[in-house]
Amino acid sequence: MARPTVFIDGEAGTTGLGIRERLRVLPEVEVRSLAEEKRKDADARRALMAEVDLVVLCLPDAAAREAAALAASLGERAPKLLDASTAHRVAPGWVFGFPELAPGQRAAIAAARLVANPGCYATAAIALLRPLVDAGVLPADYPVCINAVSGYSGGGKAMIAAHEAAGGPAFELYALGFEHKHVPEIEAYARLSRRPLFVPSVGHYRQGMLVCVPLHLETLPGKPSGAALHEALARHYAGSAFVRVVPPTENGKLEPEALNETNTLELRVFANEARGQAALVARLDNLGKGASGAAVQNLRLMLGLDAV
Repeated sequence: MARPTVFIDGEAGTTGLGIRERLRVLPEVEVRSLAEEKRKDADARRALMAEVDLVVLCLPDAAAREAAALAASLGERAPKLLDASTAHRVAPGWVFGFPELAPGQRAAIAAARLVANPGCYATAAIALLRPLVDAGVLPADYPVCINAVSGYSGGGKAMIAAHEAAGGPAFELYALGFEHKHVPEIEAYARLSRRPLFVPSVGHYRQGMLVCVPLHLETLPGKPSGAALHEALARHYAGSAFVRVVPPTENGKLEPEALNETNTLELRVFANEARGQAALVARLDNLGKGASGAAVQNLRLMLGLDAV
């Protein structure tokens, strides 16, 4: 039986390189490529799209939309598309590529021809919030605040160059205009009816991410305990291969790099019952479960390589 074939459109970028590296150890898949001088040739890309089973789009948003239109022009010969950009994450007709989102999501991804890979921050925030909203523990209109820090590898070529060549800042907040591109997907897939307040930051280290949602427990229905929040998350992700709900650290500290080079996402609930305060915290590799790792997880589902 012929191996399924994949073309990574934009394979020279950070996410594309990460996907290609992960596919090197996946003998079930054959990766097709264009010569470097042909990578921006629309005719050459379209011809290769017609030959493969699936195309991964690792492109800027505008280029991803153009590539999706190019693939669609093939009609019945069009391949499946997995878009790693922001372009189609809340677009009609595209399935959101977070298999652990809800019951049936893995099957929806497996059956889809168009899948949008989630953003790194969004993966973590949705993973923390969606089970609590679905369980009625967190109201959909709750004024959610999300604080996060990522390694600089998630900031694109310019940020990577600034940190690796010139040193870069030790730490900085950014997107303080509150229009970060991940907010729409967080709002949509966490099922929030009120736009969340999202404050991301970047640290002077390459990869690894922490995403935190602080909560006043007395403002939630039934004033749940930290243990109740933990239980709601654990129940949602029971049996998951990649999402783990684990106890809080004993020293009340958490560093961001422990899951680098994995597709694992850890969720914790830190709580002070006497003060009625809690913090939901997610840890992941922004290049793993936050990007390339998640893409390969979705790719395997779309190509029928994982049981649904």
